[in-house]
Amino acid sequence: MKPFTPNENHLTRRVFLSTGSASVGAAALASLLPTARMQAAASTPAVGTARCRGVIFPPHHRPRAKRVIHLCMAGGASHLETFDPKPELARLHGKPMPESFTRGQPIAQLQGKQLRCFAPQFPFVKAGESGLEMAAVFPHLHGVADDLCIIRSAKTEQINHDPAHTYFNTGRAIAGLPSMGSWVLYGLGSEAEDLPGFIVLTSQGGGQSQPIASRQWHSGFLPSRFQGVQFNSAGDPVHYVHNPPGVGDRQQWEVIEAVNHIDALRDRQLQNPEIAARISQYELAFRMQASVPDLMDLSGEPKSVLGMYGAQPGDGSYASNCLLARRLAERGVRFIQLYHRGWDHHGGIKKGIEKVARLVDQPTAALIRDLKQRGMFEETLIVWSGEFGRTPMAQGDGRDHHIKGFTIWLAGGGIRGGMHYGATDELGYHAVEDVFHIRDFHATMLHQLGIDHQRFTHPYQGLDLGLTGVEPARVVKEILA
Repeated sequence: MKPFTPNENHLTRRVFLSTGSASVGAAALASLLPTARMQAAASTPAVGTARCRGVIFPPHHRPRAKRVIHLCMAGGASHLETFDPKPELARLHGKPMPESFTRGQPIAQLQGKQLRCFAPQFPFVKAGESGLEMAAVFPHLHGVADDLCIIRSAKTEQINHDPAHTYFNTGRAIAGLPSMGSWVLYGLGSEAEDLPGFIVLTSQGGGQSQPIASRQWHSGFLPSRFQGVQFNSAGDPVHYVHNPPGVGDRQQWEVIEAVNHIDALRDRQLQNPEIAARISQYELAFRMQASVPDLMDLSGEPKSVLGMYGAQPGDGSYASNCLLARRLAERGVRFIQLYHRGWDHHGGIKKGIEKVARLVDQPTAALIRDLKQRGMFEETLIVWSGEFGRTPMAQGDGRDHHIKGFTIWLAGGGIRGGMHYGATDELGYHAVEDVFHIRDFHATMLHQLGIDHQRFTHPYQGLDLGLTGVEPARVVKEILA
């Protein structure tokens, strides 16, 4: 027998280790297949599994939340018609905006125009035992006021829609960085066996519908398996979830088997994490063919639940998406993002918000109630926000973009309910009390998930980069239960 050389011994160990890791993926995929196909699946080298535990294990500290549901009111919801009452602005309606507020400040479309105060278009009422003041157009949210933490001092850095969404999602204005959902999935992994850990749904109605770029849920420099997956709100939720006519399960499996075998051979040569990600996504796609149709079929929900949300199965509405968010949360999805495109009110803001409030008020309140009834509210962090707010100055009968002070609210996930935090000035222009920067939101969100934002980084181009970046960011403990 020919003796081993040192080089041959090295190659043998490498082949053994790569083959051993590959068998994990093969075994995971084999568990999905009918008994007749078990032998074929077991013989196929594969790398990776559909489920990922995450790099923060165990958590840095005891988490209060397991998951995040972000309700994004895309277009920029006006804080002045929703959650931030300004009687002084109403008193000055139609009068020139004091220059002391606006001098040297960034303004979008009103630049160089006469600036006049524009009164809030709806009365505010006190809701719940806490007496939180909210606009009258949200009667259903009034009923869950004691669960909300309304933050009236939010501040961001970008005054146009797409960069502002990018900033809210990534903490930077430049494209190509990981979204907050990708960071959360990378850190904690997913509890879902047969669904992506980060899912996005969109709806529209109530105002101008600004486009939402898919890079808002991209994984950036993190491995691609951590990027968000957009589900269609109507029709097939994902493309090719069903086999095409004439293609049976056996034919489909033969293709998967061949592709996974080739990818695994390539992975042994290159040790490229993107190849492992591709194989794990094939495994996940196989699982999704069974799980997704059942997930999206709302016909089995009781009529009382459908009525509570105001949802019609298959209509692609925000109401149906809120119900789907609860179903996704039940199945272990870590980060769920609902974009409702309809809050860009440069004109006709009163009628526009009346319409969009009717679309989002009832389902949002229903989601909170539904999670509470199922014992999931305290472990789910709900975020309601736009990418920015709107100006106290009129743009015709609407409002322009505004970044210096606006409102978001949080609920569940260990957040104190029935309170407001921070304040804007008397006209709603500047955040002047307990300023809540978007970086502070990111730090607080990660904290509630059990992650120390200062210790959560990923090496990239010689730097250790994290969601909150290198500028100051703090966990806002005053809003924690």
